[in-house]
Amino acid sequence: MKKIFITTLAFCFSAVLYAQEKTAAEKLAQEQLDAYNNRDIEAFLKPYSDSVQVYFFPNQFLYKGKETMRKEYAGMFANTPDLHCNLKSRVVVGNRVIDEESVVFDKNKPAFHAVAIYTVANGKITAVHFIQ
Repeated sequence: MKKIFITTLAFCFSAVLYAQEKTAAEKLAQEQLDAYNNRDIEAFLKPYSDSVQVYFFPNQFLYKGKETMRKEYAGMFANTPDLHCNLKSRVVVGNRVIDEESVVFDKNKPAFHAVAIYTVANGKITAVHFIQ
């Protein structure tokens, strides 16, 4: 009986630890969010694949590639000192992370509400779908 109790306890403990660990997809989403808030373009681009594809939801293609993403974000990071994204909620489903965000571009103006869906494959963010 003691052996069964210890085995059950060990199983429950490891299940709790597993549930608390972030998935690889969630880690990448958080990494790019932290870099976004620090306005660090190199750290921001690191989690993305070289051929990342960016869309307006559901399938309006915007652009492809990390270098195009660099052009889209570098100027904004350099010229928007109030830039900050507040994560309102996050849902992780397999290799997808769905973030509800409140983005401040100018602290004297209302925040912008958005949703970003990150798709991860082979250890990188390969697609982003924005809902605005």
